[in-house]
Amino acid sequence: MIPLDQLALGETAEIEMIETDELPLKLIEMGCLPGNSVCLIQIAPYNDPLYIKIDESYLGIGRQTAKNIFVRLIK
Repeated sequence: MIPLDQLALGETAEIEMIETDELPLKLIEMGCLPGNSVCLIQIAPYNDPLYIKIDESYLGIGRQTAKNIFVRLIK
C-alpha cells in the first residue's frame, strides 16, 4: 500500500484505505472510496495539484490530501 501522491503518471491503482478525518466530504461524495479504481492523469506545475480519474469522475486534488488516500497498484 502506498499513498496516492506516490503514483506515477498513467498508473492505475485501487483505493484500499482513506483517512476520513483528513479527507474533504466532497471527495467521498465523488467516489473516493475503498474498492474504486484511481488513475493519475496529470500533475500540475510545481507538483500540485494532482489530476486524477476515479471511476468516471475527473478530479483535481492537492498533494497533501492525496497523502491521506492509500492505494494498491493494479498490474
